[in-house]
Amino acid sequence: MTSNVQAYRASLLHFCNDPAFDEHATLWHTDGLLVIADGKVVAADDYDKLLSTLPAGTTVHDWRGKIITPGFIDTHVHYPQTDIIGSPASGLLPWLNTYTFPTEGRFDDEAHATEVADFFLAELLRNGTTTAAVYCTVHPQSVNAFFGRSHALNLRMIAGKVMMDRNAPEFLLDTPESSARDSETLINRWHNKGRQHYAITPRFAPTSSDAQLKLAGELASQYPDTYIQTHVAENTDEVKWVKELFPDSRSYLDVYDRCGLMRKRALYAHCIWLDDGDRARMAATHSVATVCPTSNLFLGSGLFDFAGADKLHMPVSLATDVGGGTSFSMLQTMNELYKVGRMSGIHLAAQRMFYMATLGGARALQLEGTIGSFATGCEADFIVLDPQSTPLLSRRSATTNSLEEQLFALAMLGDDRTITATYSAGICVHQRSAWI
Repeated sequence: MTSNVQAYRASLLHFCNDPAFDEHATLWHTDGLLVIADGKVVAADDYDKLLSTLPAGTTVHDWRGKIITPGFIDTHVHYPQTDIIGSPASGLLPWLNTYTFPTEGRFDDEAHATEVADFFLAELLRNGTTTAAVYCTVHPQSVNAFFGRSHALNLRMIAGKVMMDRNAPEFLLDTPESSARDSETLINRWHNKGRQHYAITPRFAPTSSDAQLKLAGELASQYPDTYIQTHVAENTDEVKWVKELFPDSRSYLDVYDRCGLMRKRALYAHCIWLDDGDRARMAATHSVATVCPTSNLFLGSGLFDFAGADKLHMPVSLATDVGGGTSFSMLQTMNELYKVGRMSGIHLAAQRMFYMATLGGARALQLEGTIGSFATGCEADFIVLDPQSTPLLSRRSATTNSLEEQLFALAMLGDDRTITATYSAGICVHQRSAWI
């Protein structure tokens, strides 16, 4: 070990697999030590095992009584919608027209986009989210503003310019050719610059012509290590509209499949109104469903079918979907995820929900071994959770009888106050003030 070693003592939680399918997937050290150097994990094990391996003079940061886990990974969120979170509407399509489109029109101003990006990133970090798949707007300025701020903070983020050439206000429309050209320019500027990744981002099928979707597919083929992100089968009115716009496609998902937009690193938000043929195709192409429970409940879109997804081994991950989603907190998102499962007759264990927010998110992004766990060599993105962060959570934590009960209490009762500190690449990028 080198002289720049840092060590953190606390309970440690991470995963080597999905606890729903592997009883040995959860890695838990009641009195653990996380050792990092040069922004990466050196070791994570019991305190007694690792203490003697530390170089002389190493400071051990004492977080006993708290839980250290990998930083949360949010696989679907809209930074331009920060200012319309919690806006009332009767459903998805009215919400887009009343709030989203007018708000996104302001992001042609890079100064405005930068100010919102600063607040958005601070809010992610305050809630323990260290990586997110982020939608910008149709304006390249919005992408440059976001990546500029994320790169300055050395965060591992994914983002892309929305592609949208129809069925939206004129001030938000591009063309198939301009969207592909602008996206390629942004890919060359930002993709794999530091810890930044680019996502090819057709908003959703109703706002993209067939020509635009095909050009997006060509880009995805030309740049196979980029991401793809879009929406599918969120709302019954939306599904009906897509059928009218693309009558030759077997399903909503098939619209994207025909254009070459299903592959590894393809992220599909919502996936509520899919059939088994769609789910099987998701599994076969390694395309990922990004489940957005707070948004789906808020907009009345429907309930994600966990049983159907698991039956066909469809990849799933967890997302906030701010601003349709009502919280930046992945803990609050777990709270709603559990309730969605119960309404469908499914019990989601807390350990599986924490897996979905950490290693599961990394796997969805094809970043296992880079983020999402404390495996040796992973980047040291981690958070410190406080089971005593509120009087109620403290009282409930005192009576828990197992790790599962403690994690479940954190998921049901925790929020941004539960995040004591957030670290990115070994650097503290948020610490909760004692008086908050």
